[in-house]
Amino acid sequence: MRKEYLMTAGPTPVPPSVRAKEAEPIIHHRTKEFREIFVRVSEKLKPIFKTQNVVLTFTSSGTGAMEGAVSNLLSRGEKAIVIKAGKFSERWAEICEAYGVEVIPIEVEWGEVASPVELEEKLKKHPETKVVFTTLCETSTGTVFPIKEYGEILQNKDDTLLVVDAISGLGACDIEVDKWGVDVCVSGSQKALMLPPGLAFASVNEKTWKMVERSNLPKYYFDFKKAKKSLLEKKETPYTPGISLIVALDEALDLLNEEGIDSILKRHAKLGKATREAVRAIGLEVFSKHPANAVTAVKVPKGIDGKLLTDTMFYKYGVKVAGGQAHLKGKIFRIAHLGYMREFDVITAISALEIALKDLGYPVKLGEGVKAAEEVFSTSG
Repeated sequence: MRKEYLMTAGPTPVPPSVRAKEAEPIIHHRTKEFREIFVRVSEKLKPIFKTQNVVLTFTSSGTGAMEGAVSNLLSRGEKAIVIKAGKFSERWAEICEAYGVEVIPIEVEWGEVASPVELEEKLKKHPETKVVFTTLCETSTGTVFPIKEYGEILQNKDDTLLVVDAISGLGACDIEVDKWGVDVCVSGSQKALMLPPGLAFASVNEKTWKMVERSNLPKYYFDFKKAKKSLLEKKETPYTPGISLIVALDEALDLLNEEGIDSILKRHAKLGKATREAVRAIGLEVFSKHPANAVTAVKVPKGIDGKLLTDTMFYKYGVKVAGGQAHLKGKIFRIAHLGYMREFDVITAISALEIALKDLGYPVKLGEGVKAAEEVFSTSG
C-alpha cells in the first residue's frame, strides 16, 4: 500500500471537511440556497485579502483573473510596466502582449526582486504608464516581493494602478491590499485557500473602476463590470460557476477565518523558516535571496541529478515536490509549505529529501535536517 504526500505549491492538500463539502449533492446556481452561499464567500474572502473592496470570483485557474486584470484595465497601445523575475511574473507580459498592450519590462535575475528604486526610476522614464504588474510570491523561485514599498511609490499616482498576482502568496505571505495601495489583487483556489484548482479571485478597489470604465480591450467571460453587477444586484455569477467548488470554499474560508489571517501568516512564517533551516543543515543552499513563506526553492547539489532527486522522493518515498522551470530545470527543487500543511508535513518532506540524497550518493548525515526543523518548531510560538 502506497501513501503519498503532496508538497507542491499548487495544487495543495485539501482538508477532509472541505473535500466532504465537494461531495454533497449538487445544487442549482440560480436558487436562494446558492445565492446565500455566494454572498457569504464573497464577504469571507475580504479578511483574507485584507480589503473592504469587492472580491470577484471566476471559475478558472488564477491565470483567468490575471487575464481579466489586463483586459479590463487597459486599452490597446497603452503601456504597462511588468516586473519580470520568474516563470509566473513573465505571464503578465505575455498576456499584455496578447492584448496589444505595450510592455515596459523590469528584467530581474531569477531569485532576486526589483528594488523600489528601480520601479521608481522606470516610472519617471515612462510617466504615461497605466499599470504596474508584479507578483507577491514568484512560485518558480520561492521569492517574495516588496509589495508594500511598491505601493508607497504609486500611492500618489492617480492614473497608474498597482496590480499584484498573489495566486501562490495570498494567505501565506503578508499582503495588506487596502493599506499598501494594491489596486487589484488576484489569486486562485488551489494554493493557501486549501481547495482544488478551479476558482480565481480579484479584489478591485474604487480607483480601479474608473480605469475599467475607459478600457476598450475585448472582454467577455472575464468582464469585471459584469461580474460586479451580478454579485451586487443579483447575488450570483454572470455564468454557470463551479458550484461544488464554491460550496467547498465556504467551508475552507470558515477554517481560515477561524484561525485568523494573522495567525495563518505566523504559521507559514514558521513553516518557511523551518524548511530553510533544515535544507541548510543538510548542506544545501536556498536559491532565493528573498525567500517566501509559501515555497522554498533549493539548489540541487553538485553531482546530483535534479530530476532523479525529485523522482526518487516521489516514486520511492511518496513525497511530491516540484522541480525547477525553464533554465532552472534540474538545477533547483521546490518544497511547498502552505495551505493545509503543518509541522509534520515539513518534517516528512525533509526526511524524504535526506534519504533520497543518501540513496543518490550525497554525503548527508541523516536526521540533521529534521533536527534543525524540529528546533524551529520547538522554539517558535
